[in-house]
Amino acid sequence: MASPSLIDAWLDTFDPSSSMAAAGTLAGGAFVQHGRGIFELRPTAIGQRAVAVVISVGVHGDETAPIELLGETLARLEAGLVRLGAPTLLLLGSPEAVVRATRYIDTNLNRLFERGREGTSPEQLRARELMTAVDRFFSAHQGRARLHLDLHTAIRDSLHPRFAIEPFAATSSPAALWNALHGAGLQAGLRQHAHSWTFSHYSRHYHEAQGFTLELGRVAPFGANDLAPLRPLGAAIEAWIEGAPLGLDASDGEVTMPLYRVAREITREAEDFRFAFADDLANFSELPPGALVGADAVQGEIRVGERPQRVVFPNPRVELGARAGLLVERLG
Repeated sequence: MASPSLIDAWLDTFDPSSSMAAAGTLAGGAFVQHGRGIFELRPTAIGQRAVAVVISVGVHGDETAPIELLGETLARLEAGLVRLGAPTLLLLGSPEAVVRATRYIDTNLNRLFERGREGTSPEQLRARELMTAVDRFFSAHQGRARLHLDLHTAIRDSLHPRFAIEPFAATSSPAALWNALHGAGLQAGLRQHAHSWTFSHYSRHYHEAQGFTLELGRVAPFGANDLAPLRPLGAAIEAWIEGAPLGLDASDGEVTMPLYRVAREITREAEDFRFAFADDLANFSELPPGALVGADAVQGEIRVGERPQRVVFPNPRVELGARAGLLVERLG
């Protein structure tokens, strides 16, 4: 029997009855499937400065543009237009949520990537499976630079439609890497202020990887995404898969795109939590000093500080105790 193609194996990920144990060849190497939506690409020869690359999509099941973008890369790998030169792990975060076209099944998967958590919900089980896959992959490539890009789309429009979120760590990412993302079409960067236990944070915190959550426009169903603005990012991902270095040894100049930092995290503490602005307010919209942001019965009024701040990810319908939004400030 002929070996399955990478594309066929990837498409089978959306069918829970498939075997989930495919393996086959690619230009420059081979692929092995370790589980549903878990694909390791193994080069025959690894470039001297190649990065150990993790690309994850579909952590939220309704965020389809990254899945389509990665699908284009898989097709180019299959056709030999991209030649494998770097160890690569490709992950479809929540296949069942993707099939159901919903953000999650029981709870937000992208808050569960912390070692030692217990529980048996679908998302908790999947988070442990994905963390194990990342642990195994990075452990096999000790001493090599590491990169994890977790690709998402946002619930609402944004003044910066494509932006990168840097998880919290003791040291910030070098300017050369920010500028590489800018060259790949990202329009702004946001530095997190505290541990957030997202998937990219997991790789950065536990494996010292260069990790980013990339927001790539607005949520849309399959077939309704405009991938043209994302193709520069697709080209950058393909270059890293082919063995291009991260360029961390480049001269560390100025970051060429706007950078922001989190000034305050807003949580939903009561059932009556509400924001004081319209539901369609775009991410990075500026609020003046002292402006009312929101309120609930536990926290009372939440207001902007003494300087203007911008609001990112406002969502009043999150679970109790969960992040409902961020107030951020421009750096520099």
